[in-house]
Amino acid sequence: MLWKGKRQSGNVEDRRGFTVARAVGGGGLGVLALALVAMFFGIDPTVFLQDLTTTNVPTSSSSAPAARTAAEEEQREFVSVVLADTEDAWHDLFRQMNRTYREPKLVLFTGVVESACGMAQSAVGPFYCPQDEKVYIDLDFYRELQDRFHAPGDFAQAYVIAHEIGHHVQNLLGLSSQVQEARLRTDARDANALSVRLELQADCFAGVWANHANRMKPMLEAGDVEEGLNAASAIGDDRVLRQTGRTVSPDSFTHGSSAQRVNWFKRGLVNGDLRDCDTFSAAQL
Repeated sequence: MLWKGKRQSGNVEDRRGFTVARAVGGGGLGVLALALVAMFFGIDPTVFLQDLTTTNVPTSSSSAPAARTAAEEEQREFVSVVLADTEDAWHDLFRQMNRTYREPKLVLFTGVVESACGMAQSAVGPFYCPQDEKVYIDLDFYRELQDRFHAPGDFAQAYVIAHEIGHHVQNLLGLSSQVQEARLRTDARDANALSVRLELQADCFAGVWANHANRMKPMLEAGDVEEGLNAASAIGDDRVLRQTGRTVSPDSFTHGSSAQRVNWFKRGLVNGDLRDCDTFSAAQL
C-alpha cells in the first residue's frame, strides 16, 4: 500500500500510554466478557457499553505518555495517513450528495479507554462511538489481526479503520439511529439481522472508500486487494465462532458470515458506488 509521504490527518488523538482508572460496577464485567467473545473489528460497542454502570471513582491519567519508539511513530503516521485518505474521499462523496461531511476523531489508546459510549477495554476491538463521533483503536489489535486471524498487511489494517469510518458515515446519514430504533422494537433474532445489514453496509462503505481514494491518489499495490478480502473473511461471524469453539448459528450473527463480508466489501471496492451498498433492500446478503 502506497502511503508514506502522504497527507496526515490532524484528527488523531494519541492517548497511548495514558492510564485510565475507573471502577466498573453493575453488569459491566459481564458485558465486557461478551465483547471479548466477539473480539473482531467492526463491532458496534453501544450494544455492550450502553449497559455499563460506573461508580464515582475519578478517572486518572499519567502526566505524559512514554517516549515513542520508531515503530510506534510509524504506526501513528500510518493511521493518520489512512484517516486523511478517508477524509478526502468522503468529503468528495458527500459533496456529490449535496451534503457536508463532518470529520470524526480517531483515538489511539492502550488497554482501556473512556468514551462517550462508556468505558471499554481493548478486548472489544476497534469501535466507533456515535455519541462523540470518534473511532477508538488499540493498535495491539493489528497484532491480533495478523497472529490470531491470519490477516496481515497494511491494507488489511487500513480496512479496519475504513470500516469504522463507514459507521461514522452511517451515523451522519441517519442510518445508525434508524437501525437502533428498529432493533429496540423487535425480538433478538430480527435485531441481530438488522445489525448484520448495518455491519455489511459498513464493509461496503469501506470498499467505496478504497475505490474512491485510489482513483484520487493511487495507493493500491499488488496483493493489497487480496489483503483486504482476506481480512473481511477472517472476521466473519462463522469463522470467529468456530475459532472460539462456539456453535455456528446464523440467527446469532451480528456482523455477517465470512462470505457475506467479502461480498459486500468487494461490491464497494469494485464499483465505488454508494448505491451498491443498500444492504437493507437486498433480498439476499
